[in-house]
Amino acid sequence: MKRRDILRTGLAAGAAIALPARVCAQSSATGSRDRQLFDIARRELERAGDIIWKKDIVGIADFGLHSSRKRFHFVDLVNERVESYHVSHGTGSDSEHDGWLKRYSNIEGSEATSRGAYMTRSWYTGRYGTSIRLDGLDPTNDMAMPRAIVMHQAEYARPEHIDKWGRLGRSNGCFALGPDQFDAVLLRLSGGRLLYAESLGLAEDGSRVTPPVTQTDLLRRPEGGTFERTNPGVY
Repeated sequence: MKRRDILRTGLAAGAAIALPARVCAQSSATGSRDRQLFDIARRELERAGDIIWKKDIVGIADFGLHSSRKRFHFVDLVNERVESYHVSHGTGSDSEHDGWLKRYSNIEGSEATSRGAYMTRSWYTGRYGTSIRLDGLDPTNDMAMPRAIVMHQAEYARPEHIDKWGRLGRSNGCFALGPDQFDAVLLRLSGGRLLYAESLGLAEDGSRVTPPVTQTDLLRRPEGGTFERTNPGVY
């Protein structure tokens, strides 16, 4: 079985993203946000199986929340602790640049974020300094390597950016964090751990937030084979 087929039955590439009832949904009355994150992390580790080398910490990016919210979670399953940071989504996911992800895509050139499970791989030095390669494990993100979708630091992903503009800047589809926050990624998430991206909409009190926009999967190139180009990372 090919690597990209391992999770194929577990995450369908549907045209519309349902704010997942399939994510073991709990209300704030039955469990906190952190408890739900622990459950999601364990579920995704079980789904991925032995392909994940290290299972102590899982990264969860919740793109059901606005980019001004702390929506990237380090879920420490050993110490039962969660730490949350800001993370940017792709330009192609938010051409209006209002801070809400509207479109996922796995297509080369889309500059959009892809949902699904990833395995973190080796470090390398690139345009944004030290970055972490990502291996997409689902049909919705299995082009991550060819698309050069990675984790990296960026000035436009600093929390201070939100104070000025009310939202983070955008990446080319990569998971971008502020430089200070990215240090934690290098220490805790690299080297064969699981990163999971989805529209969960988990508020701090454990309740679910419904985005005020439709979130979809782009399944094919637009007519003509090109995408609208915008300037990533600008305010």
